[in-house]
Amino acid sequence: MKLHRPSLILAILAGTLAGCAKEGDLVVNQGVGITAVRTACPAVGIPDYTGDITTFRTPGATTADQIDVVAAITNLRSTCNETGEKVYAEASFDVLARRTDTRGQRTVTLPYFTTVLQGGSAVQAKRIGSVTLTFADGQERAQATGKGGAFVDRSAATLPADIREKITRKRKAGDPDAALDPLADPEVRAALTRATFELLVGFQLTEAQLAFNATR
Repeated sequence: MKLHRPSLILAILAGTLAGCAKEGDLVVNQGVGITAVRTACPAVGIPDYTGDITTFRTPGATTADQIDVVAAITNLRSTCNETGEKVYAEASFDVLARRTDTRGQRTVTLPYFTTVLQGGSAVQAKRIGSVTLTFADGQERAQATGKGGAFVDRSAATLPADIREKITRKRKAGDPDAALDPLADPEVRAALTRATFELLVGFQLTEAQLAFNATR
């Protein structure tokens, strides 16, 4: 999952309907109601522009001939334990890197963030980690792994009973609200937003690095 929210990304760096039910979806049940199969586990993703990083040999340079190391986060995967009052989610990923100068052995350490987002905009927690890549002499490419986890309050990630009733109540033809989409109700939408959490990971970029990714 990628998220395209430049202003949100800056904040992070500084501080559906479906036809087949699976966890995390709200699914229309043959037009007579909605089956709630939401999970308390946060969705996991990488915000746009933070999944790769480019470093340059000369400070301030951004031309191709000055590129030093290019790295990207890939193979993002997650696990989640939602059995307790505190839901624990963990994201792990690979970092693939390439350097332009293959002379000598070299170690490169890159910072990354793990953050919990509520309602699409509110940062609830953030941690900074680092991943270290080791290039052997003459080797152009290197690979490493990273991970980050966070806790989410089950109560905060659970829809209130009255909202669940509005969403899942089956409607019969002739009911005054039979043709109304419960998800169009502002109160329902607001409750869904408040109960939605995301665990996001990405490189901890400088403003210049973020601008380079966003404009290239």
